Amino acid sequence: MNSQLLVLASSSVYRKELLKRLNLPFETIAPDVDETPLPQESARATSVRLAEVKARAVAGKYPDALIIGSDQVALLEGSQLGKPLTHDNAVKQLRAMRGKTTHFYTALTLLNSKTGHMQTEVAENFVTLRQLDDEEIENYLLREQPYHCAGSAKTEGLGIALISRMAGDDPNALVGLPLILLVEMLKRENVQLFRDGK
Repeated sequence: MNSQLLVLASSSVYRKELLKRLNLPFETIAPDVDETPLPQESARATSVRLAEVKARAVAGKYPDALIIGSDQVALLEGSQLGKPLTHDNAVKQLRAMRGKTTHFYTALTLLNSKTGHMQTEVAENFVTLRQLDDEEIENYLLREQPYHCAGSAKTEGLGIALISRMAGDDPNALVGLPLILLVEMLKRENVQLFRDGK
C-alpha cells in the first residue's frame, strides 16, 4: 500500500471539494503557472501541458508525494474559451455559447515526485446550452459570478439551468477534476481507496 502524501496542485475550491469525496488525506498548494495557450496549440494540448506544468511546479516542495495537476480548456467552434475573469467577458462567452455545443477538455496528471513517474489523461465532455436570452445570462452571472470557470458556467451550481444537454466521460471533470481517471491512476500507484472495510 502506498503511503505517500497526496498533494493537489490547485487553488480551486471546486477541485478541493471533489478530491474530498475520495476520503483520502491530502494537502493543497497553488502552483504559480502562466495559463496562456501557446500559439497554434490545440485546446487538448493546452489542457495536457498545463496539467503537467502544474504538477511539476510544486514537485520541488514535495519530493516524496503523489501530486495532482489538472487543467480545463473549453473549445467552441474552433476557439478556446478560458476563464472569463470579468463580467463583460462572461456575457460574451455565454452569448457565443447559447444554442451551441462546447467541447470541454479536462486534463489530469498524477506525478510521483519520488520516482518521476507521471500519468496524464484527458476527460472529454460536451455541453449544449439552451437558447438563452440576454436577461437570463445577466441574471445568472449576477447570482453565480462564475468568472474563474472556463466557459462561464458552473454545472455544480445554478449553471445547470443553462444547459439543455451534457455528455461525456465524467461529470466531475466539468467541475474541474476527473475523479474516474484519478481513481485509476491512484490504483496504478498502489493507493488503496477502500481499507479495513471503510
